[in-house]
Amino acid sequence: MTTIDAHTLDQIAAANTSGRTPVVFIHGLWLLASSWDRWAALFADAGYAPVTANWPDDPETVEQAHEHPEVFAGKTVGQVADHVATIIERLERKPAVIGHSFGGLLTQIIAGRGLSVASVAIDAAPFRGVLPLPISSLRAAAPVLTNPANRHRAVPLTFEQFRYSFANAVSKDEAEQLFDTFAVAAPGAPLFQAAAANLNPWSEAKVDTDNPARGPLLIISGEKDHTVPRVISEAAFHQQRKNSDVTEFVEIPGRGHALTIDSGWREVAETGLKFIQRFA
Repeated sequence: MTTIDAHTLDQIAAANTSGRTPVVFIHGLWLLASSWDRWAALFADAGYAPVTANWPDDPETVEQAHEHPEVFAGKTVGQVADHVATIIERLERKPAVIGHSFGGLLTQIIAGRGLSVASVAIDAAPFRGVLPLPISSLRAAAPVLTNPANRHRAVPLTFEQFRYSFANAVSKDEAEQLFDTFAVAAPGAPLFQAAAANLNPWSEAKVDTDNPARGPLLIISGEKDHTVPRVISEAAFHQQRKNSDVTEFVEIPGRGHALTIDSGWREVAETGLKFIQRFA
């Protein structure tokens, strides 16, 4: 059992006191929970109670993360999913859940456990049953997957790697600003888990797409995403729309994997907000 950090506990307490519907935000690899701060403010203004969920042992700040990158090592998809589920169990009202990248995969895992009232998965990492493996995804994952020892390590990105995998659809100046503001090391294990999910029947990168308690789900895809191209998001959508509940797909034109943190974040956030407002 992992420990919930003080910041998240404060957000849980505030959500429970407010009587508002909580919205749990789940970040992906190479980012921290603070990458959701602007989203949290937008959703708070719209009447929700935001909870920006850390992964286990996440540092609070990018500066702390740079000082101690080793703390990210060894985290697995299952461990983080259970950690987020523990956070949700402390909420008095069933939350909406929004996640990006591996956070989008975790969002679908959480929804598949029946823990969310409505969910938004943005440029989500693939789960077992999602078969496409585009060349650009392999290139984006190469900094981790080319060395098997990285499964047990924390792996940082160089600026050039970040530019390709996250910030290809923005200017170089904005890419540099995003890299300096948001980028931290990430555990290698989840990428190995996702890469092998279709070969491993016991993979933790598995989603229960059939659960009738899954709730409504929106899948958002960035048109120019190198890390999770549309073909991956569409394959996830085709798996998910077999569910009896609402399943929708939206592509955001001209956007890459940094769509939740770059200068166009508000368009994506408002797309997610409008979906959540229909159900929660």
